[in-house]
Amino acid sequence: MTLPNAELIYPKIRASHRYWSPVVHRLTPYVPGEQPKISQLVKLNTNENPYGPSPQVLDAIQAELSDALRLYPDPNAERLKQAIADYYGVTPAQVFVGNGSDEVLAHIFQALLQHPAPLLFPDITYSFYPVYCGLYGIECIAIPLAEDFSLRVADYLRPNGGIIFPNPNAPTGCLLPLADIEWLLARNPDAVIVIDEAYIDFGGETAIVLVNRYPNLLVTQTLSKSRSLAGLRVGLAVGHPELIEALERVKNSFNSYPLDRLAIAGAVAAFADREHFEHTRQAVIASRMELIGALQKLGFETLPSAANFIFTRHPQRNGAELAAALREHRVIVRHFRQSRIDQFLRITVGNPAQNAALITTLGQILAEC
Repeated sequence: MTLPNAELIYPKIRASHRYWSPVVHRLTPYVPGEQPKISQLVKLNTNENPYGPSPQVLDAIQAELSDALRLYPDPNAERLKQAIADYYGVTPAQVFVGNGSDEVLAHIFQALLQHPAPLLFPDITYSFYPVYCGLYGIECIAIPLAEDFSLRVADYLRPNGGIIFPNPNAPTGCLLPLADIEWLLARNPDAVIVIDEAYIDFGGETAIVLVNRYPNLLVTQTLSKSRSLAGLRVGLAVGHPELIEALERVKNSFNSYPLDRLAIAGAVAAFADREHFEHTRQAVIASRMELIGALQKLGFETLPSAANFIFTRHPQRNGAELAAALREHRVIVRHFRQSRIDQFLRITVGNPAQNAALITTLGQILAEC
């Protein structure tokens, strides 16, 4: 028996697409930072920590490498929730954990931000937000940042089904003071406000201190940046128990075992070793200040940063051309083609040797003009 040719039956439909659900055709997926496989590379494009994780983390993971890996992990990651609760002075019922903060955010969009009124976020911000809106069919409005790329909280006093923004913002690195966040919370009691604190440990005060006063506040964080665990994939949210319950209901309808045994053990150890955390984050902060000063001597204009990256531009050089020239010298930074920021480079703060290589290379590129 000869089967009919699919191309004859579906001549106008690509074979690889004809089984897709309608929503897939409408999606514009998030594009992560490049992970190039190039030797002897100065990689400053994905905001990874230049310093390794705590030795206690490595020991904890090693201890989990046993016959117990045949067993499922704790579906509720109780040890990790308790460690986070102890660290921030909240209860375990106020803590949610997931497979990286992006998964945590995905559950937040579905559990708490699907409402008739639009979700509000900055026009220049983490580009996963509009992706999630497309995935979950959430109407959204991008609120323009000010000319200096600061976030004006008064611009968010409009009908909404929720508000979300990173603090410090990404990719700008600009920090919103805690007082402004509280001002916004007090004036939006009927909407969830999500503060995405992926970079807060490099220069800001966490809004977790406000969760017991504002039941509409949810704060997310990640262990990928300040705790050097981007390869482990652990994210968290802290808020009122009713918000956390909504996230748990979605999680347990999607993936009841998001964190494996190694991730739980490593994350618990990361919160336990406060000395290593403090040492490495202070090293990044010091390097950031030095890097900004060195770039200024080369003529760059850099936005104030409270993150482990800086957002900078040179008034006489095209941003895309600078990024390409750096790449030719095996130095990788992030360039965005988005309107308003297409002349900027987002540069991860590296270790002193990486930062020195960047500055030397930029000096050579500028001298060739």
